[in-house]
Amino acid sequence: MTTALPVLPALPSINDQAERLIELGVHRLAGFHADELRSTAAAAAAREGLIVIHPDRVPASALVPFLRHKEKPGFVVEDMPDIDLFSPIEGVHVPDAPVYVLEGLDRGDHMANWSPDEALPAIVEEHRTPLLLAEGVHWVIQQPAALERGRCFMTIGSRLRKADGRLDARTPALWISNGTGRDGRERRDAPKAGWCWAGNRHTWLGFGSAAARTVN
Repeated sequence: MTTALPVLPALPSINDQAERLIELGVHRLAGFHADELRSTAAAAAAREGLIVIHPDRVPASALVPFLRHKEKPGFVVEDMPDIDLFSPIEGVHVPDAPVYVLEGLDRGDHMANWSPDEALPAIVEEHRTPLLLAEGVHWVIQQPAALERGRCFMTIGSRLRKADGRLDARTPALWISNGTGRDGRERRDAPKAGWCWAGNRHTWLGFGSAAARTVN
């Protein structure tokens, strides 16, 4: 018997998402006036999706502290000091715009216990695009329920390319800390940005993807 996968609640409206970013001060990090972000959101308000400030404007490291789970702030794992050097992989096209919308988000629960190396071809075959790490963080800022213990997700659209052109074996992910190791007990239940090996499988990690990235 197949177990039904959970259904996430609907995202807030595009306008409400913009207000959330303004409330947190993310617009200032991106160099926007609040009204600029509001007007951009208003132009996209007819659509359903996730508003994203381009990672070149606000990198993942600056967004992660805005995550919350059980009132605890998000953090980046200590062995990922190069988090902002992870960039879009070949085939992932990010709009040349300061703000864009991700449509048709999916956490990829059905791919739990797949490795990133196995999941990427399947995502592409479905004519979908894997999320960037910064996009995944935007998602959880707007919809904390997208990150729950036992059902978290990887963002394999972001990878680090070495000087010789090969991809670093780490693949970024967002999950919830158990408070072990270098995380520290005080961070138990905090949301975290970390990484897993590209060839490894994890029963509690799906693969975030979207149907499209669009601009006004």
